[in-house]
Amino acid sequence: MRTALYVPADRPDMLAKALGRGADGVIVDLEDAVAPEAREHARDVCSAWLRGIAPAADRPDGPEIWVRVNPGARGRADARAVASPALTGLVVAKTERVGDLVAVAAELEGAPWISLCPLLESAAALLSAPLIARGPRVARLQLGEADLCADTGISPGPDGRELLWPRAQLVLASAAAGLAAPLAPVATDFRDLDALRRSTEALRRLGFGGRSCIHPAQIPVVNDVFTPGPDEVERARALLRRSEEKGAGATSDGSGHMIDEAVLRGARRTIAAAARRG
Repeated sequence: MRTALYVPADRPDMLAKALGRGADGVIVDLEDAVAPEAREHARDVCSAWLRGIAPAADRPDGPEIWVRVNPGARGRADARAVASPALTGLVVAKTERVGDLVAVAAELEGAPWISLCPLLESAAALLSAPLIARGPRVARLQLGEADLCADTGISPGPDGRELLWPRAQLVLASAAAGLAAPLAPVATDFRDLDALRRSTEALRRLGFGGRSCIHPAQIPVVNDVFTPGPDEVERARALLRRSEEKGAGATSDGSGHMIDEAVLRGARRTIAAAARRG
């Protein structure tokens, strides 16, 4: 999932268009995008929308559908209400401990296909990331930087270097638990697409596997960054061919760079990612 488009759950007009925007996934938001007094109504709107969508198993090429649920008791009620065959998973807002996931998973006993994506938004959550990553039903992690900055006092500069440690922590916790690479946080300025490309390229280099979007205009840029280009794919294939020609063990790529198993793993990952995109 290169892109995941956030859509407010109380906007039927946006929901009606969401699956056709070109994102690999849609996250219907029952939390911060909805006013607190409107969240029960939003839950009803979301549930009705999901009932009109074919099961996920019947649309293998369609966008994944996730719902961001609220923390605590309201989130457990959200989970009960939106669990449906159309759903890929739940983004669990403000996850701080494994127990938060256990509580949500308990509401999904009749829906074994639904995965969880913990959204880590505090210092406590980041320090518990390795444990949270191994929680029940967890498929991948996501970082909520706005809440994290409010919790910690971090004030990011233009290049976001102040957030390097939290971002790296998420990537490492995901890899250690065998999860899909995490989703990078949203960019709130959806007009500056050049800045979006630069920051998304940096996040890809750091190890993120995709990025959340808040506006459809961001989707083509993020999809492009997380799709290996023809030159990148050809380099990966050339490395594998060179290794096969030279046989087992470390060798050279012909320009003085060593090829070993770690390099080949990266090449295989690139080719696999390209294959998924045709």
